[in-house]
Amino acid sequence: MAFTEQSVREQVRAFLEDTWDPNLSLMEWRNILVDSGWGVPSWPEAWYGLDLSLSLVPTVNEVFAEFEAIHVARKGAGQLAAATILTHGTDAHRQKYLKPILTGETTWCQLFSEPGSGSDLAGATTRAVLEGDSWIVNGQKVWTTSAHHADYGFLLARTNLDVPKHQGLSMFLIDMRQTGIEVKPLRQMNGHASFNEVFFTDAVIPRDQLLGAEGDGWQIATTTLMHERRFADSAGRKIEPSIRTERIYQEEAEEIRVSNEPYKWYPQRAGRPDLVLERAQSTGCIEDPVIRQEIAKLLSLNLCVGWTAARAKAAQAQGKTPGPEGSLSKLASSVVAREANRVHTLISGSDAMLTGPESPMEGVIAEVLVSTPAISIAGGTDEIQKNIISERVLGMPKEPRTDVDVPFLEVRRN
Repeated sequence: MAFTEQSVREQVRAFLEDTWDPNLSLMEWRNILVDSGWGVPSWPEAWYGLDLSLSLVPTVNEVFAEFEAIHVARKGAGQLAAATILTHGTDAHRQKYLKPILTGETTWCQLFSEPGSGSDLAGATTRAVLEGDSWIVNGQKVWTTSAHHADYGFLLARTNLDVPKHQGLSMFLIDMRQTGIEVKPLRQMNGHASFNEVFFTDAVIPRDQLLGAEGDGWQIATTTLMHERRFADSAGRKIEPSIRTERIYQEEAEEIRVSNEPYKWYPQRAGRPDLVLERAQSTGCIEDPVIRQEIAKLLSLNLCVGWTAARAKAAQAQGKTPGPEGSLSKLASSVVAREANRVHTLISGSDAMLTGPESPMEGVIAEVLVSTPAISIAGGTDEIQKNIISERVLGMPKEPRTDVDVPFLEVRRN
């Protein structure tokens, strides 16, 4: 079917006029929405979409906004799981997992980082050994958001020790509710506990829950990380629920509360440059020429990051595969966060360390100071992003490595 902006607008409006009812339950509505294809219209028709050009998706969203209609679920790692399964999964995987992700019936987590190989993702040591028709998993993951209430996870594990490290990894879809998996929360210095350690002791994965082929884990993980960096530009995450009182909005509000609990400090992680002018004006620092110059520098950088993100979205609208522009945005966001941290400190002075009702913005500024270091680590450290940019954007030679062309067993580790 050929779509134009006008035809899309008309069809979405007709669909919502016929089916949208805020008195439905959230699950009832989302099942209708997913089956219609308008929930993820850019997806293939065979998998709950309409093969709609990404450039027309904003038109769909505009009409949904007119009706105040609720979208498919966008819960944490579920978006990444869906994108990864859609790209690399079998039809059986797509049949089993995609619709419950879109309706919000299942919650996912991403099992990548390890205590000894955070930035060096290819150095993962969690093992998966094939025994009969099952993979048996032993090892540990860390910094896993939402693992404490996830139904499923996508797990990067080592299946071959006798080949170079990038070639010996495989990706699995794992049931997080089984025995053999222990989840422990990690308390952060900003007081939140968004992340978890996950321990695997003879956890079982059926053989058919291997994603892609054995040894494809690195390529699949790269796809996931590119989507993660792209999503990080916009997050697409609905923070504020509707104030309407019909059943569907109440149920969505509870879903948002639960799914956003681990992320409620993320605005502070980004440095809150949006608060700088307000703080400078309320404190009188706006009259200080030095601070005013630093504010101008920060806001200029922040605009540039926004433009880079817009360029990435434009590439997505043209159907291009996520590329290194995600690393540019990710690195630039870290720079902005650190600069915002510094400017907030210039404005507030020692008061920036205070929390409680008498502190600047009731502790928000203090939370900025202790949260911004995280953005330089999560989703791939700044150093990793610099390597990607230097090699894939600037065409510079790769740095010397001694661990990529030898069997993993021979790689020296700390």
